[in-house]
Amino acid sequence: MITPTDEDLVRRHTVYSCVMGSRAFGLATETSDTDRRGVFLAPTPLFWRFEKPPTHIEGPADEQFSWELERFCELALRANPNVLECLHSPLVDQVDDTGRELLALRGAFLSRRAHDSFVRYALAQRRKLEADVRQYGAPRWKHAMHLLRLLASCRDLLRTGELTIEVGGAREALLAVRRGEVPWPEVERRMTRLAVENDEAADTSPLPPEPDRARIEDFLVRTRRASALASAG
Repeated sequence: MITPTDEDLVRRHTVYSCVMGSRAFGLATETSDTDRRGVFLAPTPLFWRFEKPPTHIEGPADEQFSWELERFCELALRANPNVLECLHSPLVDQVDDTGRELLALRGAFLSRRAHDSFVRYALAQRRKLEADVRQYGAPRWKHAMHLLRLLASCRDLLRTGELTIEVGGAREALLAVRRGEVPWPEVERRMTRLAVENDEAADTSPLPPEPDRARIEDFLVRTRRASALASAG
């Protein structure tokens, strides 16, 4: 089997791709980029060699990033915020039968692990914003906006058991933060309040303690087997 290039893997073996970032969140402005994220299925025979296929690929288009299916599932099982949100984008570019099955398993990835992973990620980002304030006198307002959005999204996930990434009616309030119209102390207050609300929601969340790893592994094994059979044929 000829080893495909990274570009071939993305162009010929993508099972799911979507638009993410501000456009998916409902926060796009005239200057917003179009960020694309995807999942590709590397042909099974590539894993039989010493040199394995890549776990992720940047490109080939600008602002495009893709994960190999197994790596994507691993990250989603850990409740990685970027990966979980990718599964819930309202802007789907491309999807095949394998991708549709992956989307049908969205609920199997969700668990109370999201509380730890989302809030831990948010805390790390907040520290970076605070460092900017100390050094430059102001945070990167776009990052502050997205941090508020992420905390609100996780809180609602923990409360309802469903992940919705579109901000809906919160759009104008968030864009005001992006424009620097909300004083930093007020932004800090909102972040602190949302973190507390996340903690409270985690205690009574309808989400299971752990994701359904067995269902995801079964999907991955079946998909790998089907790829092997297709390559043999």
